[in-house]
Amino acid sequence: MTEKKMDQEKIKHAVRELLEAIGEDPTREGLLETPDRVARMCEEIFAGIQYSNEEIAKMYGKTFQANPEQHDLVVEKDIDVFSYCEHHLALMYDMKVAVAYLPYGKVLGLSKIARIADLAAKRLQLQEKLGSDIAEIISLATGSPDVAVVIEGCHSCMTARGIKKPGAKTLTTTLRGKFQSDPNTYQLFKDALRG
Repeated sequence: MTEKKMDQEKIKHAVRELLEAIGEDPTREGLLETPDRVARMCEEIFAGIQYSNEEIAKMYGKTFQANPEQHDLVVEKDIDVFSYCEHHLALMYDMKVAVAYLPYGKVLGLSKIARIADLAAKRLQLQEKLGSDIAEIISLATGSPDVAVVIEGCHSCMTARGIKKPGAKTLTTTLRGKFQSDPNTYQLFKDALRG
């Protein structure tokens, strides 16, 4: 795996400079350890940057044999994740992810779906890109071309700054394979989300 290490010292230096740039004193008691805390936080909240979609699919691609003739819908919903907007570095929060796929001879361990969504979210990005990345990773891990991802979430770049609309939510839908081409499969997915 191609692991990209974060430069902790650069992050600390940048945080000190940011504190100074906004008019703060990075040497005052409450801020003395802030650069170190932020550097450690970045390693945690941006852990997904270190891995490609292919690498995440390999990490969490534990599958189990299924009936090769059976293509029953698998749906996991209400997966909580958070991420950060690449435009403002603003928090995307209260995000719920729903993932569906049609198995082709193998099914993915349920916890792996949540792990994939969680790690894919730990990147700077747009919500639309996150849905596309999750769909690609699920497809790679399961071998299924038929994947759907729905994400609903709040963006602090909408709720806490700019237009300041705290009730605004963003809903994105990513459809691949039969979810895109077959109205019946798509309807099955919509019905499962309501259930």
